[in-house]
Amino acid sequence: MKKNDNKEITINDIKYEIIRNDNDCIDAEVLSEKITDYFDDYDYICGDFAYDKVRLKGFYDSSNKKSKRINDIKYLDDYEKNYCCYGARIFLLKKIK
Repeated sequence: MKKNDNKEITINDIKYEIIRNDNDCIDAEVLSEKITDYFDDYDYICGDFAYDKVRLKGFYDSSNKKSKRINDIKYLDDYEKNYCCYGARIFLLKKIK
């Protein structure tokens, strides 16, 4: 887990581009414990910090055959409005292939 200047982060040997990072909320140490191999298949990982806890959700690129409305990245705004706490700090990581 290391972070560099060009908005990339490596967590558990997987490189991600940092797309969004509200108030610099990404904590690589916390994420290395939370991002398990369950998320390896997803193209994006969205996280929201509220009440000193982080929740994670995987999303697929719209062109991915595994994409459904519930996990299609084009519906990220709907997810934020309906499932994230008001005022939560949100981050979005995109897997670098």
